[in-house]
Amino acid sequence: MSEGPQNQPPAAGQPYFEEGVAAGFPSPVLGEVNRLLDLNELCVRHPATTYYVRARGESMSGAGIDDGDILVVDRSLQAEHGDIVIAAIDGEFTVKRLRHHNGQVQLVPENPAFRPRTLTLAEQSEFFGVVTWIIKQAK
Repeated sequence: MSEGPQNQPPAAGQPYFEEGVAAGFPSPVLGEVNRLLDLNELCVRHPATTYYVRARGESMSGAGIDDGDILVVDRSLQAEHGDIVIAAIDGEFTVKRLRHHNGQVQLVPENPAFRPRTLTLAEQSEFFGVVTWIIKQAK
């Protein structure tokens, strides 16, 4: 099996049009391919501490996270107020928005049908990373 010229592996990625496409009124042309875009290059800043996980449920729909979406999660980032995080509470994993409120730590859903959860000292809780990208299927 050939690996391309001079036995080099083929370039990873797909064609990338830097100009973008209008999300409002139509644009005349896309233009030329500037380079190949590797989604790992775009979405992964820290490869050794990044993983992907599939979202399940509807509790984060207001944040654009729907059932079946793929989340890119970076464990090397310090979770801060307002970040979307992966957390484990008593061994159960969840994705929620982190909120510090009146000296308490809360995990807040982005769907009014669900209630925020205030973490207590009695619970075994741990953060497993910050969501940095959401990958969703359009069709």
